[in-house]
Amino acid sequence: MTAIGYPDDLRGRLVFFGGRGHGHGRRRRGNMGYGPPFFRGARRGRGDIRAAILALLTEEPMHGYQIIRELTERSGGAWRPSPGSVYPTLQQLEDEDLLREQRPEGGRRTYELTDAGREAAAALPEGKPWEQAGEDVGDDAVALHDLVGQVMGATRQVLHAGTPDQVKAAQEVLREARKSLYKILADD
Repeated sequence: MTAIGYPDDLRGRLVFFGGRGHGHGRRRRGNMGYGPPFFRGARRGRGDIRAAILALLTEEPMHGYQIIRELTERSGGAWRPSPGSVYPTLQQLEDEDLLREQRPEGGRRTYELTDAGREAAAALPEGKPWEQAGEDVGDDAVALHDLVGQVMGATRQVLHAGTPDQVKAAQEVLREARKSLYKILADD
């Protein structure tokens, strides 16, 4: 057993479950069931971030994380733009004089549309960009994603509270589930 109570053979694998070990708990890109990579095969919605920002800022000034949160909520979780797409777009829109930054004392900087930005937002096609992104992902894909999250939660519980034998049994269940999923595709 390691100092934190996990069998030595599992210590390096705890990264996937958010525990200590190689990578200090950071998720690696491409892990199924975590965030954006899961939806790639399900035609995960990728909306027009520029149009979405302009449309949101017609309602009220917002900061970057507010924009991310609003787009995630309004798309029903189907579109979760990253800070790496939102902040550069905000900077570009500011460079084009379509929005301006406000820095209240002691608060987060927020962005508001300029007159040119309001004109650009008014010229956008009908419909909201986040609705289009949400339409690209069907209800079945969202339900499957939610189920994977539930399985991950149960797996974490077994890993953290289970005995070494229970952990090994959970590994076998997951191996069989993986094989069964591939068999579904092979039968098609």
